[in-house]
Amino acid sequence: MAADILVYHATMVPVGEDQKQHLELTRDIAIKFNNDFGVDYFPVVEPVIEGPATRVMSLRDGTVKMSKSDPSDQSRINLTDDADTISKKIRKAKTDPEPLPETLDGLRDRPEARNLVNIYAALAGHTPAQVIADYAGAQFGTFKPALADLAVAKLSPITDEMSRLMKDPGEIDRILGEGAQRAEAIARPIVERAYDIVGMIRSRPR
Repeated sequence: MAADILVYHATMVPVGEDQKQHLELTRDIAIKFNNDFGVDYFPVVEPVIEGPATRVMSLRDGTVKMSKSDPSDQSRINLTDDADTISKKIRKAKTDPEPLPETLDGLRDRPEARNLVNIYAALAGHTPAQVIADYAGAQFGTFKPALADLAVAKLSPITDEMSRLMKDPGEIDRILGEGAQRAEAIARPIVERAYDIVGMIRSRPR
């Protein structure tokens, strides 16, 4: 991962809250390279952690991260899920019997409720506070269907496009090929300059 970041001279990487530590090695490598060779070549990358859902939690347990490795398919939304499946998963998501509170402080000890509010906020482009203001006092029998409709509206186009591409392997190969060419055009001069800085001779293709 460090190589994938450094080879493009990335300066910022969007990550979730729990991934921040993974950038530390990249930062250490960049700093050591620059110090060892007296250059200011590799940027010291900064994590970008933004939005209300920087750590999306399981639909079955609001204290653990949503993960594709969870044995329960009901714990997550897959990008391959159709609209009906997305809706059913959200409607069956674990909650508690209390209505949504008047303020964000009321979500402090309610991980499942907080998770659904954060997901709604992320999908709607709102803050959690705005969501609470709109749904304060609402029961989950009202909030979950609204969240389900929003999730379907936002995710269905992605699912449809994935389905289209999966039926056209040639198009996937074309897109990957174009991406590889663009990536190489950026990375090659950066790699070659790194070789020059450390004094290594690199054989170049004819």
